Amino acid sequence: MKIITLIENTEGNAGCISAHGLSFYAEVNGHKLLLDLGPSADTLENAHTLGIDLTKAEFVILSHGHYDHSGGIIPFIRMGCKAKIYMQSAACGDFYADDGPDAPGERYRYIGIDKQIPGNEGVVLLDGDHNVCEGVELFTVKRRTHELPFTNKRLLMKSGDELVRDEFKHEQFLVLKENGMSVLMGGCAHNGILSIMDSYTEKYGNPPDVVISGFHLMKKTPYRDDQIKEIEDIASRLKEYPTRFYTCHCTGVEAYDIMKKIMGEKVAYVHSGEEVFL
Repeated sequence: MKIITLIENTEGNAGCISAHGLSFYAEVNGHKLLLDLGPSADTLENAHTLGIDLTKAEFVILSHGHYDHSGGIIPFIRMGCKAKIYMQSAACGDFYADDGPDAPGERYRYIGIDKQIPGNEGVVLLDGDHNVCEGVELFTVKRRTHELPFTNKRLLMKSGDELVRDEFKHEQFLVLKENGMSVLMGGCAHNGILSIMDSYTEKYGNPPDVVISGFHLMKKTPYRDDQIKEIEDIASRLKEYPTRFYTCHCTGVEAYDIMKKIMGEKVAYVHSGEEVFL
């Protein structure tokens, strides 16, 4: 099994672009696939730099309906790539971030996907779990077992004419299995990594060997004491699992450093252009 971070917020492999967003390339059981396509065509540029031929990809999995994970999809299609693109039907909704009353522009900023995406040939709209092929499965959180992380409170969705708290029904997770190893991959873990781990364990009977995902704990403003405590509590609970965690993107370097002090070698950060060694 091979997994490479095509794009992520922080500088990694020399020559690779870093940007706020996320994309992974994976090879499993002879299949080539992508989880997300980052914020723009920069993802495709990085793949070229790394010598990865994206026209060979069979599948694209969109983890959820936000622009920083989907912005490279239209450039990918225009490049002549024929991969099937799997997304939850709810990802076609309208999603916004509340940037606060002092935002330099409009307070409520659209962060959803390009509306051209769902109409493309090859897009497969799902409503729940799905088996893609041997060793490649998708699952969704049916019931959260923990409160949403504090950083999700500013994320909204349109319901009728109103903006309401996003329930993240549009989020799905990728499970890769090969040679007895199970890998759980996500985009931002908006449903909360603890609830996601519980959902995985309920579905499959045991926790995954490896988790690769952002944890959505990043803030632009300083953390309050209660928020630091929440990050520490999450790290302490994750440490109890017999699982190796790789994180990136929306976790944020500062939150990662807090988690690293608790989790030690059980957690690592993967940067733009770097391979995850399993």
